[in-house]
Amino acid sequence: MEWLILAKALLLGIVEGLTEFLPVSSTGHLIVVGDLIGFNNNTGKVFEVVIQLGAILAVVWEYRARFSHVACGMLAREPASIKFVSNLIVAFLPSAVIGFLAVGAIKYYLFNPVCVALALVVGGFIILWAERRQIDIPPRVHDVDAMDWKDALKVGVAQVFAMVPGTSRSGATIIGGMLFGLDRKVATEFSFFLAVPTMFAATIYDVFKHRDLFTAADIPVFAVGMVSSFISAFIVVRWLIRFVSGHTFNVFAWYRIAFGLIILASWYWGWVAWTV
Repeated sequence: MEWLILAKALLLGIVEGLTEFLPVSSTGHLIVVGDLIGFNNNTGKVFEVVIQLGAILAVVWEYRARFSHVACGMLAREPASIKFVSNLIVAFLPSAVIGFLAVGAIKYYLFNPVCVALALVVGGFIILWAERRQIDIPPRVHDVDAMDWKDALKVGVAQVFAMVPGTSRSGATIIGGMLFGLDRKVATEFSFFLAVPTMFAATIYDVFKHRDLFTAADIPVFAVGMVSSFISAFIVVRWLIRFVSGHTFNVFAWYRIAFGLIILASWYWGWVAWTV
């Protein structure tokens, strides 16, 4: 029934938008929810990647003034704009290289709810440790424009770990940035900016690679997923910047740990027939 498929697309789009920029793993949530509602075939896996475009467009829209300023600055060869774009390129390269070489193996062996649950739990404890460490070692970078290429490269290396589903791309870049000396707000904003080239590239690559799976009948499904992803991501992006100004990420760490343990318990005792 088409209405049921559209309802699943709407649900997954909302899940994607709500979780993409929080350190809780959007891919992990999509794998778990997709498995629960039976939307985990090959087309479903491509759908999960494509709807990320909706979330990214939310960032582009929210920071449209910043991106427009950078684009004009690049044309005028403005040093600050050149530095900003150079930092994004440096941070993007590690994931681009490793992803191109290993994405197939990662998806084959690790894209299942049990691996996601393990990564959620481990990542939760890492977030708690990183937050504790920032209390003991104050951050040294308090503005995105103050980052140098070495800071960007370190965040880019941290992003590589996000290829493991359940780790969280935003979580890896934000927490990695904090561990390398960025304050919480700078790490969060740079994570938003870095998501744009990273996720655009991932979407284009997956769409091209699996282009034979697309049909005209998929257009409404993908449209619903992208629109719902855009709206929910836009709300989260605006909220998160305000949130990190006065709160730690500990609440997300405990959420990850609890959610991961519930999945593992339901798998171990056979409450849910998870795909392994």
